[in-house]
Amino acid sequence: METILVAGATGYLGRHLVVELARRGFAVRAVVRSRERAERLGPFGSPSLAAAVAEWAEGEVTDPTFVAGLCRGVTRVASALGVTRQKASPWDVDFLANLHLLQDAEREAVRSFLYVNVMHAASGKSLILRAKAAFAAVLERSPVAHQIVNPSGYFSDVGEFLDMARRGLAVLPPDPDVRVAPIHGEDLARFCADRIGDTSGSWDVGGPDVLTYRQIVDLAFAAAGRTGRTLTMPAALLNGAVWTASRLGERPGDLATFFAEGLTREAVGESYGGHRLADYFASLAEGSAVRSEG
Repeated sequence: METILVAGATGYLGRHLVVELARRGFAVRAVVRSRERAERLGPFGSPSLAAAVAEWAEGEVTDPTFVAGLCRGVTRVASALGVTRQKASPWDVDFLANLHLLQDAEREAVRSFLYVNVMHAASGKSLILRAKAAFAAVLERSPVAHQIVNPSGYFSDVGEFLDMARRGLAVLPPDPDVRVAPIHGEDLARFCADRIGDTSGSWDVGGPDVLTYRQIVDLAFAAAGRTGRTLTMPAALLNGAVWTASRLGERPGDLATFFAEGLTREAVGESYGGHRLADYFASLAEGSAVRSEG
């Protein structure tokens, strides 16, 4: 049995990845800030880690002294470590924490290091994407076998369209016909697990449905059981929102830039998985109805 260290284990993807790797017979060493939180159900329907983890490593991954030695006795590393809405700095987490983890992996002579990046990170302007691209560039030069997986986006990223549909008004990006292929965390975890090994490579991946934002909104209205209105946001208004957010501080401005980049770029990749976005929206709508009835 191989031991694999999973960083970012309590995130949406990280939870699915831990469960999938344990199912495949890996002994998972999960890096978490809180075991108690990790053993609860995660965001957007992601699973508890209670029955899937062989070893727990609790601590702050941004602390180099905590990271030192994490890879001792580990065969492989998989990192889904990164920030989006959290308050931490993307540079501290997406770049530096991953860098310190890679350095420890190299010292401990692990066989491979898988990193979950983002599609189009290399051309991004936000600090989130620049930090991810910087680490991916370092990883590509590492002597450790490396696998870099670039998803188009997660189902959880487009869940907000369902919230808008419930309210009867959905706001579309400046070009509603931009195509994207969001992927479910469970499918992405399987894709990552399939590629863990001793061969280096990089892959762009998306879900089975290639959809425009206009089509995503139609699915959201159908799941919500509503006939609503749509409003297409002019590019000038989106740019103005990014500018306004940047006046509030570096972190709000960077987050706004990151989401604006995601809404205006085509992101498709290799088609993979069996989870359909319409079914995901339907499950969210059903869960919301059950909670309201309760």
